[in-house]
Amino acid sequence: MRIGRKNLQLDTSWQESSNCLGVDPDLFFPERGASTKEAKEVCRGCVVRNDCLEFALANGEKFGIWGGMSERERRRIRRQRALDRQAEAERLQVFAQGGTLAGDQVGASGAKTASGAR
Repeated sequence: MRIGRKNLQLDTSWQESSNCLGVDPDLFFPERGASTKEAKEVCRGCVVRNDCLEFALANGEKFGIWGGMSERERRRIRRQRALDRQAEAERLQVFAQGGTLAGDQVGASGAKTASGAR
């Protein structure tokens, strides 16, 4: 579902298998400067930890511990993914303009080959 500029991920069925089910939600939303250690400990080994993290990233959750990561840690992931998308777009643009993709080499016949395969 798209609301405004966000693509919201609404499937939360993974929560039924989470370690945090039944735990006081306040543990995952500590006051500024308070420890996140206990919340992250609940997340450690959780079978849906990645689903939780991806939900938070997809929905722009700015507060709390999600998938064992704080707001700051999730911000780093979002930044890195944005940089990766930008680099991929630039790489594809170079290719579209007649360049070669990274890893492509020219074989003995002068034809491009992927990763040097002939």
